[in-house]
Amino acid sequence: MQRWQIWLPALQRRLALPQTSLQLSILGMLGGLAAAILIILFRLAIIGIQSFFLARSDDFSTVSADIRWILPLAGAVLIGAIAGITGYKHYRLGIPFVIHRIKLKYGMMPTRNTLNQFFGGILALASGFSVGREGPSVHLGAYSASTLGKYLKLPYNSIRILAGCGIAAGISASFNTPLAAVIFVMEVVLREYRVHVFIPIMLSSVVGALVTQSVFGSGNELALLNIVAISGWHLPYLVLCGIVFGAIAFVFNKNMMRLIKLFKKWPLILRLALAGALTAAIGYLIPHAMGAETGAIFYAVNAPNDVTLLLTIFIGKMLLTLFALGLGVPGGVIGPIFGIGIVLGTLLAIIPSAVIGDNSIAGTYAVLGMAGLMAATMHAPLAALVAVMELAHSPGIIIPAMLVITTAYITGVQFFNNKSIFLLQLDFLQMPYKLSPADDVLQKVGVLALLDNQYQVLDNPDDQQVQHALDKLEPPQQLLVQRHQDSETEYFLASYDVHLSMTGASAIQYIPLHGLNHQATMAEVFAILEDRREGAVYIYREEQPQQVIGIIRWDQVRSLLVKQNNLL
Repeated sequence: MQRWQIWLPALQRRLALPQTSLQLSILGMLGGLAAAILIILFRLAIIGIQSFFLARSDDFSTVSADIRWILPLAGAVLIGAIAGITGYKHYRLGIPFVIHRIKLKYGMMPTRNTLNQFFGGILALASGFSVGREGPSVHLGAYSASTLGKYLKLPYNSIRILAGCGIAAGISASFNTPLAAVIFVMEVVLREYRVHVFIPIMLSSVVGALVTQSVFGSGNELALLNIVAISGWHLPYLVLCGIVFGAIAFVFNKNMMRLIKLFKKWPLILRLALAGALTAAIGYLIPHAMGAETGAIFYAVNAPNDVTLLLTIFIGKMLLTLFALGLGVPGGVIGPIFGIGIVLGTLLAIIPSAVIGDNSIAGTYAVLGMAGLMAATMHAPLAALVAVMELAHSPGIIIPAMLVITTAYITGVQFFNNKSIFLLQLDFLQMPYKLSPADDVLQKVGVLALLDNQYQVLDNPDDQQVQHALDKLEPPQQLLVQRHQDSETEYFLASYDVHLSMTGASAIQYIPLHGLNHQATMAEVFAILEDRREGAVYIYREEQPQQVIGIIRWDQVRSLLVKQNNLL
C-alpha cells in the first residue's frame, strides 16, 4: 500500500467537517489545475481549427461567403455525430445542468455529458455558432475537480466544494477574471457564501488565472476597448440605459424559453440542422454577428459611430444566440451576452458622444452594456460588477457600473418579472435545484465527522445471547446483530421494547439497519431515518461493504439540526 493511501482515511475524516482546512485548499488547487489545463486545451483546439480558415480568431467576416455558410452546417453535422456516439441529451448541458448536479449530486458530472461539452463545444465555437465558451468551461471544470474527489473517495460534501473549485478555475481560465469567477460560483452556481467554501474556491481560481496567463498572457478581449472616466452629467442617462438593458434582458430570456419550449419535442438532429441552417443564412448576411464575443468587440471598437453596422450586428447577434442555444447547440450564454451588451452599449453611447462631440466614451459605455445585460439576464449583479472591474482595470468605472447594474436588475425583476435564464431553464426542464432547509444543513457534514463507535456486534446470536448482551450495555452503547442469508449480510439494531414485553411476546425488537458508503453526508442518513425518527444506519467503506466502521444514530441527526447555527 502506498503512503498516501495510509493517510487517506484521516484525510477523509478531516474533510467530512464543514471547516476551512489546508488539505481541502490544496486539493482545490490541484482540481483547479486540472480544470485549467482542460480549458486551455479546449481554447487551443478552437483557435487551432479556426486558424485554417479565419485571418483573425472569432472574426468570421474574414472568411469568404462561399465558405462561411458551410461552416455552421458542417459543425451541426459533426455535433450530431458526436451526440449519436455518446448518447447525448441536449438539455443536460451547460450551467443549468451543473447547478442541478451541484445541488442534487454534489457536483459529480457524467462522463458522456462531459465528452459532449468538450468536443461539441469546440465544434460549435470553431464553426461560428453564437455561443460562449464559459458553458463548457463550467462543465469541464466541475468534472475535472470532482473526479479528483471521486478518485480519492472523499466525502460528498467536500467533492461538492471541489466541483466549485473546478468551476471557478474554468471560468478564470476562460476569461482571465479570477475574482469574478469566485463571485460567479458563489452567487450563481453554489448560491451561498461560506468561508470554508470561499477559501479553496478562491485559491483554485488563482491557479486557473496563473495557468491561463502562462499560455495566453495577462490580457483579455476587452483590452481593445478604451475605458475612460465619465463625468457626473452622464449618470441620469445611465439610468435610462439601465432600463434599456433590463428590458432587453427580459426579451432575451422570454424568447429563449419560447424557443426551447417550441422545439423541445423535435429530434436532436433536426434541431441541430435547423440551428446550422439559420446560422448559415444569418451569418452569410451578417458575418460580424457570428462566433462568441470577440468579433462584436472588434467592430464596437473600430466603428463606434456606424449606427447601421452596430444595429445590424446587435440584431444578428440576438437572433443567432437565441436560435443556437434555444435549439440545443452546446455552449454558454455569457459570451454572447457580453457581445450583445457591448454592441448595445456602444449604440447607446452615440447620443452622449454627439452631445460632447467626441466618441472616446464609447468603450466605457460598451463595458457598462456588458455588465448591465449580464446582471439582468443571469441575476448575477455582483459577478457582473466584479467582472467589469477586472476586465476594465479602471476604478472610475465602478460607480457608473453600480448604477447601470442596479437599474437593469430592478427593471427586469420588478417591471418585467424576469428571472435568471438558468433558473428558467431548470424550472422548465423540471431539474431540481433547491434543497429543503434540513438537507441544506446536513449535506455540508459527512458521516465520517460524526461516526459513532460505541456499539457491539453479535454474529448470528439467539434471543438469549442478545438479551444477555443487552443487559450489559451501558448507554449510549448500541447492540448490532449480524445475520447471514444467501451470501448476504444484514445488520439489525437490537433493543428492548416495553410494549412487546407487556403483551407476552419477546421483549426484544430488531430494527433493520441500512448501510451507507463512508462518502455519504448526514442528508442521506436523514432521508433513511426521517419517517421512523429513531434507529441508526451503519457506515462501511466501498472496498469492504460487509465491514461496519461505525454507526450514525437518529439523535445525532436531530442534534445537528438543532445546533445548525452554531455549527455552520
